[in-house]
Amino acid sequence: MEFEPVIGLEIHAELQTRSKMFCPCPVVDSTTAEPNRYVCPVCAGMPGTLPVPNRRAIEWTILTGLALNCEIAEYSLFYRKNYFYPDLPSEYQRSMYDYPLCLNGYLEIETPEGSKRVRIRRVHIEEDTGKLIHIGGVTLVDFNRAGVPLMEIVTEPDMHSVEEVKAFATALRTLLRYLGVNSGDMEKGVIRFEANVSVRPKGETRLGTRTEIKNLNSFRALVRAVDYEIRRQIEIVRSGGRVEQETMGWDEAREVTVPQRGKEHAHDYRYFPEPDIPPLVISREWVEEIRAMLPELPRARMARFEQVYGLTRYEAALLTEDHRVADYFERAVTLARQEEPVVEPRTLAAWITGELFRLMNEANREIQDVRVSPESLVGLIRMVQRGEINMNTGKLVLREAFETGEVPHRIVEAKGFTQIRDVEALREIVLQVIEANPKEVESYLRGKEGVLKWFVGQVMRATRGQADPQRVNELVREALEARRAARSSEDPR
Repeated sequence: MEFEPVIGLEIHAELQTRSKMFCPCPVVDSTTAEPNRYVCPVCAGMPGTLPVPNRRAIEWTILTGLALNCEIAEYSLFYRKNYFYPDLPSEYQRSMYDYPLCLNGYLEIETPEGSKRVRIRRVHIEEDTGKLIHIGGVTLVDFNRAGVPLMEIVTEPDMHSVEEVKAFATALRTLLRYLGVNSGDMEKGVIRFEANVSVRPKGETRLGTRTEIKNLNSFRALVRAVDYEIRRQIEIVRSGGRVEQETMGWDEAREVTVPQRGKEHAHDYRYFPEPDIPPLVISREWVEEIRAMLPELPRARMARFEQVYGLTRYEAALLTEDHRVADYFERAVTLARQEEPVVEPRTLAAWITGELFRLMNEANREIQDVRVSPESLVGLIRMVQRGEINMNTGKLVLREAFETGEVPHRIVEAKGFTQIRDVEALREIVLQVIEANPKEVESYLRGKEGVLKWFVGQVMRATRGQADPQRVNELVREALEARRAARSSEDPR
């Protein structure tokens, strides 16, 4: 029997506001800040304190809902969600339940089978918990993160493979970064995924019993955990067992899902309206003001890059995955058109997605930290196009500019990298190399064509890489064929 996985995701994304959700405490990096430094009576859950909702956090949640094609509610309400965790000082979390801010949206994703629409059930806002730190058999708690605005995005169970799950997670992270509401830095836990997984026989329409995998903070963990859970559930059903509805954790070391607790239901949380916060009334005028804040979104920008700049789908996808890379590319395109020789967009795309991305990956550096400006990159490519340096030298210059921040033309001048353009001088070097290697000449004349490349390499070495490889190839072949012709004319037969 063949089985079909059914997968839905819940995503928790911290909002990059300056202050917390219900108090003026600043939002800080909880991985580096001094523990329990940025806490007040409100986010510490002290009795008698009054929360005040963060307007910017509400705006950014609505902005995300609009980007996800959601309906924006006219009326929304905070609830208390009760549970007793040591990282939740008030013993309840202020969240939304029956009346979320955003409903019934969707996100288009690209899969190996083509485009797919994943429905969004709801987008709402809540407060984050503190952070538990386990050291030497004891557990410490840091409340710096308690009360940070946390946006929850819940999908419908529309995904049926780990490939679709990864495509959705990647697309959503890109979208949130474009909107500027979340940094997408998964290593710091500012965006976390939870996967609801079930399996059913292919062709069946009823949903199977699902499990929920909690707190997956990397694409690798998300994909591997979902893949393992699918296989685990299929094995249980095939052996005649029954999948239990429960909450699972992901054991990264063993690469297995492990039961944590029985799955809670809504009544377990004893939801009731938050008595200290009045209902939110969302006017249509406010929604339209927020809609005007929407930037060009990733899919639209990718389509424009294909149409306007003639890029392939693959090139456009690479360049628009990070809006800062897309901005860098478009700045370079503008500069590339301002003087001759014009640098074509596809040439720029090849340099950025090839050489520049390689250097960034090696140095683990983001585009905003790159010391090669768009102006410098365009200037370097122009030197290659004008024949002042060859392609290989251009790559060496780019690496040095990347490492030092120096302008490419100054590197070329300082290193003496200017390409040899005097054909006669180059021909003289070619003849010297041929004269010095009679055995290799003989091999070529006997039909070993591969020796030609060896001679080209010797000439490039003699010129310290300052010759045009194509011109060297032509001159070497010309000189060797002249030897062949001279030998034929001397043959008495």
